[in-house]
Amino acid sequence: MVQSVSPALARRVALGAQGFGRRSAALPGIRQLDALVNRIELLQIDSVNVFERSHYLPAFSRLGGYDKAQLDRLTSGREARFTEYWAHEASFLPLDTWPLFGWRMQHYRDLAAGTPDSWAAGNRPMLDWLLAELAEKGPLPASAIEHDANKRSGPWWGWSDVKTGLEVLFRWGDVVSAGRQRFERVYGLPEQVFPTELLGRQVSKGDAHRELISRSARAHGIGTAKDFADYFRLKSTPAAAAIRELEDAGELIPVEVAGWGRGGTAGAAWLHRDARLPRRVDAAAVLSPFDPVVWERARALRLFDFHYRIEIYTPQPRRVFGYYVLPVLLGDTIVGRVDLKNDRQSGVLRVQAAWAEPDAPADTAGRLAAVLRETAAWQGLDEIAVVRRGTLAAGLAAELN
Repeated sequence: MVQSVSPALARRVALGAQGFGRRSAALPGIRQLDALVNRIELLQIDSVNVFERSHYLPAFSRLGGYDKAQLDRLTSGREARFTEYWAHEASFLPLDTWPLFGWRMQHYRDLAAGTPDSWAAGNRPMLDWLLAELAEKGPLPASAIEHDANKRSGPWWGWSDVKTGLEVLFRWGDVVSAGRQRFERVYGLPEQVFPTELLGRQVSKGDAHRELISRSARAHGIGTAKDFADYFRLKSTPAAAAIRELEDAGELIPVEVAGWGRGGTAGAAWLHRDARLPRRVDAAAVLSPFDPVVWERARALRLFDFHYRIEIYTPQPRRVFGYYVLPVLLGDTIVGRVDLKNDRQSGVLRVQAAWAEPDAPADTAGRLAAVLRETAAWQGLDEIAVVRRGTLAAGLAAELN
């Protein structure tokens, strides 16, 4: 008989698997940051910086104020413990995850080889030159290589071609990330960046899918086949095969969660055998729009009854909640959303709008005020200014005054 899990427990399991509810009074350091990323498996990268770059936010949401320079240390240089690749979009990943995408790298190579009019097929000399440049000079950002390219003549020498070529090689695994400088990716050859033992590791497509689904399931705690596949953007058929193998091995336990199916019926899901079953999760955080808890919008609706859309690409007159809106997680529930802007020049955290969900508890404004004070301190800002827009704005402003 398939075990039944209540929606409330499923929500707590999901949050526990993502590292919520484990904050310490001690200042988070390298060890805590390393453990967190290995727990949640990746940090999605996004260029929007109106409040803070997205990859810094999950650690703050789970651990509290930390030194961002320490996370940078984990992502740059020969001693880096994380690297970048296309996982759930562009993401920082533990180093040992990189070989698990060898099949994806080969897919990109095969796709280019099988498309005679592809950019890569028409620009092989450019790709060879880029590899030679990196071999001679070591890891470089695209801007530095583009500077060298402009000294030469030829039909391919231009910034767009340099960047395009580097990204092609990055997808193929022929170049890798050697960290970032002022958020610009630095490219290097794998042997210049990775330890020798990583370079020689080859994983079959089937084994890689099984391991990626295993990691995804641990990071979810509980989820559907679609949830597990989406974490690393896997196709449904090989993901389903991996789930069956992990179920047969006892790693994934089939369960049903009320309301996760069609029409409010119980839906098929799997619980990871190592998942915690918390009786209580008392989080207090704002979440990046690209946090694993909310990035899959259908799952956010299923877990939290929270309908979420990021509106940065929506024309201003059509925005409902604001430009860069972060969900507010209090306890084990998403209770509101705030539109935040980091006014670095003035030293002000600007709350452009604040909204409460219909069933938000009475203490939402007070608890959110405490979260925003901690947020401003983490960002080195001296003041919080609230625009009176949204159902939570007046109460929040009162708490902060």
